Amino acid sequence: MHITKLIHPELLILEPTIYRDERGYFFEAFNAKQFHQVTGLNPHFVQDNQSRSCQGVLRGLHYQVHEPQAKLVRVVHGRIFDVAVDLRRSSVHFGRWHGVELSAENARQLWIPAGFAHGYVVLSDTAEVVYKATDYYAAEYERCIAWDDNTIKIEWPIDFSPILSHKDAQGLCWADADTYP
Repeated sequence: MHITKLIHPELLILEPTIYRDERGYFFEAFNAKQFHQVTGLNPHFVQDNQSRSCQGVLRGLHYQVHEPQAKLVRVVHGRIFDVAVDLRRSSVHFGRWHGVELSAENARQLWIPAGFAHGYVVLSDTAEVVYKATDYYAAEYERCIAWDDNTIKIEWPIDFSPILSHKDAQGLCWADADTYP
């Protein structure tokens, strides 16, 4: 496994070693021992989530103000642009975002620590996204920041109006968003 730290040093791209031959391929999607050896982190995952979306769907920017979830995100079919926004007021990166393309082909995974908002837009005809979470979903604590907030200024690689859920269309502006200490 190769790990790359991004401009937010807590955000990590994990790239597995892929073994390919005439039959196809094999790789370990997650190995707790190896993850700990490389990162020093020892997450306890309690929930796996999977979604399927069509091209143009944008999900997010979601987070839980209490019981925050760290996430390990990957794509098992298709291609997305995945984004994390630092919501920790104590961080030197507070309010900054980072995005990365994840696809079934590149097999990259994005580690998003607790304290970040998360969202993505589907770039392929369809995409299936799978992510592990370190805490359970708690609807009463879920919050959403507007995907197109003028303060954060995420540079989504799209030239169309995304397809949003009603909840995501009601996302708050950065100034009104709950953040972490």
